[in-house]
Amino acid sequence: MAAATSQAASAGPRVSAQARNAKRFIVGIAAIAALGGALFGYDTGVISGALPFMEDHFGLTSLGEGIITSALLIGAAFGSLIGGRMSDALGRRNSLLWAGAVFIGGALAVALSPTLPFMTVARFVLGLAVGSASVITPLYLSEIAPPHIRGRLVSFNSLMIVSGQLLAYLVNAVLAHWAAWRWMLGLAALPAVALFVGLFFLPDTPRWYISKGRQDDAAGVLRRTLPVEDVPAELARIDQARNLEADARRGAWEQLRTPWVRRLLLVGIGLAAVQQITGVNAVVYFAPKILASTGLGTGAAITATIAIGAISVLATTIGMSLIDRVGRRPLLINGLAGMTVSLALLGAAFHLPHSGAVSVLVLCLMVLYMAFMQATLNTGVWLLLAEMFPLKVRGLAMGAAVFVMWVVNFAVALVFPVLLDAVGASTTFWFFGVMCVLSLLFCKRYAPETKGLALEDLEHELRKTAEAKAG
Repeated sequence: MAAATSQAASAGPRVSAQARNAKRFIVGIAAIAALGGALFGYDTGVISGALPFMEDHFGLTSLGEGIITSALLIGAAFGSLIGGRMSDALGRRNSLLWAGAVFIGGALAVALSPTLPFMTVARFVLGLAVGSASVITPLYLSEIAPPHIRGRLVSFNSLMIVSGQLLAYLVNAVLAHWAAWRWMLGLAALPAVALFVGLFFLPDTPRWYISKGRQDDAAGVLRRTLPVEDVPAELARIDQARNLEADARRGAWEQLRTPWVRRLLLVGIGLAAVQQITGVNAVVYFAPKILASTGLGTGAAITATIAIGAISVLATTIGMSLIDRVGRRPLLINGLAGMTVSLALLGAAFHLPHSGAVSVLVLCLMVLYMAFMQATLNTGVWLLLAEMFPLKVRGLAMGAAVFVMWVVNFAVALVFPVLLDAVGASTTFWFFGVMCVLSLLFCKRYAPETKGLALEDLEHELRKTAEAKAG
């Protein structure tokens, strides 16, 4: 008895030390890898502050603004397609290293661009890194995290994206005093260097090591995140899951011929389009231009966008806490209703005479709209896309939906400044309000509810529901 007590006492400190080391290792991984999410947010958000000064420097038209803004997004669409395949071939860590190098070179090329065509090409190349990081970063985090904290660690990446946008708004506000738009764009190279250097100190994921037959390397990583006695079982579980997914991928195209699976794919693509067509990135990319149209000065308009970034971070945190309690469908439907009201009021506000009070009102309504968007639609759509597809088509269907999301994002960014000049802010935001109403009807009719169901049970339920609606 005494020996057992002594053994337990000596094991206690060892377990505690192992747990502390594992926590430090995981925190280090999250801090470095999530820089990919922060760069995603920074590079998409920083253009809002740089555009007003680039307009003067390059003599940009509204179409030119749309082209400069959307060049990154079409690059991101193709980068998202490249990222998944590259991460399978080169590894998750090496693919993030590639993305980090492109982030560095792209940020510097954009900042130093001598001409508009050069800027457009540089933004497209930078978009390749943004799109790749949008796929690889959550994949890396989900595969290297222990199961009991996987959800929180992957959600942390979403939080880092909106945090990167907030950082961009803060940098824009400071540098706007000197019209230093090149510095706004070029400073993205600093976190990109931190990502690139930090990744040299991180391993790849156990799943990728196992896929390449490197069992010892996989076990070495698992011993840094799990109790030693749990490592063999986890190795076996990963190997079994990888084999099941390989079998599933081989039958993916055949499965798409099944009517209920095709229906789910179309619903997923529709949800991806809904997330973008309702106008969120028109606000993210062009908030200073919108505020300037109310009579606010350029510097003040850029500074005011900090409120939009701050509410995005707060609302994303709230959405993450609500999604499992409220459910996916109610969150989408109620969020779209709130977005519709916000956009209706925002459109009406532009009919008021220009004044400081009207500028504040427009900012408050944009903040309200972003709060509804980030807490509900943004959180809900990403989670549904990760949950709703059957295993055999999950990778293929998710890739198709994310590609459509980037393409619609590109279209909105290209057309919005032209639309703003052609029909005015009021009509433009009412148009987005109509899109919200149509999206609400779409979600009410087609969006599935996935709350509280294991993925295996969920596939059965979604099949029954899809077949019933199709019949």
